[in-house]
Amino acid sequence: MSFIWPTMLLSVLLVPWFVFMYLRIQRRRRRLAESFGSFGMMREATGRQLGARRHIPPVFFLIGLVLLMFALARPEAVVRLPRIEGTVILAFDVSGSMVAEDLQPTRLEAAKAAARKFVEQQPSTVLIGIVAFSDSGFAVQSPTNDQEAIFATIDRLTPQLGTSLANGIFASLNTLAAEEEEPTPRLYTDLTPVPSPTPTPLPEGTYTSAVIVLLTDGENNEDPDPLEAAQLAADRGVRIHTIGIGSAAGTIINVEGFNVHTQLNEPMLQEISGLTGGTYYNAENEEELQAIYEGINPQFVIKPEKMEVTSIFAGASLLILLIGGAFSLLWFSRLP
Repeated sequence: MSFIWPTMLLSVLLVPWFVFMYLRIQRRRRRLAESFGSFGMMREATGRQLGARRHIPPVFFLIGLVLLMFALARPEAVVRLPRIEGTVILAFDVSGSMVAEDLQPTRLEAAKAAARKFVEQQPSTVLIGIVAFSDSGFAVQSPTNDQEAIFATIDRLTPQLGTSLANGIFASLNTLAAEEEEPTPRLYTDLTPVPSPTPTPLPEGTYTSAVIVLLTDGENNEDPDPLEAAQLAADRGVRIHTIGIGSAAGTIINVEGFNVHTQLNEPMLQEISGLTGGTYYNAENEEELQAIYEGINPQFVIKPEKMEVTSIFAGASLLILLIGGAFSLLWFSRLP
């Protein structure tokens, strides 16, 4: 167990003082009882001696107070929480060819529409991350089940430069790997920061509950080889479902004053998906997109997570204080 505000534990040093004051009061009461004889304060209305029972409520109050002091230090404990989860990385091709209008209004906007429909159909147990790639790849949204955040990220995507399918796959795999690392809690604390330990590399086959959905026209004009990247994903148990954006006939776009013919490269996308055990879909057939989720294999996992347990200590403290107060009212008709 650790504490977010460990300096608050110094308040526990007051406990010996409380015990000393209680014992001092008890000695004073005994002296008064001896002074007044049979009229002493240590008898009930029936005249029966209270004995050790008179110490029970104060003991409860002392235990409750100690637990409350620990609660002030905001304790944390590592809890192993079971859950069923799956992760989907939507990898968007934002290269220049995605401005082609063979899908209305453009390929990129068609990809966004397909992605929004897909996100809307997912349960909260599926985390969705966003990766954008052109001649390089980068994560723009870490996996989350916050659909509003996902939609906002999708809306911000704009066309960039060339196309490297491999970099899109690499960026997606890196996003999955980062998700497996223990997150740094964003809590205010008076602890001195310490360097985070280097995480142990995960073995191959770890990400069987994750898939990558590649939304692209499949035209690759940058190194490295996308099939090598797909093989790397397959080695780690990650399937890649590809969604073809564009038409097989293609269209002409203007790139820096030059007319360039661009078309959907279905064979490349089919090869990538087939290599990883995924499926190829065409964005024009929106009904088939729901089948992507059926290809996800959600897993029942138990993950250790550091959780603040202040409420447990505070609740236990309150319960013990109430028990002590109930005994005091029952036996003495007053609180200690």
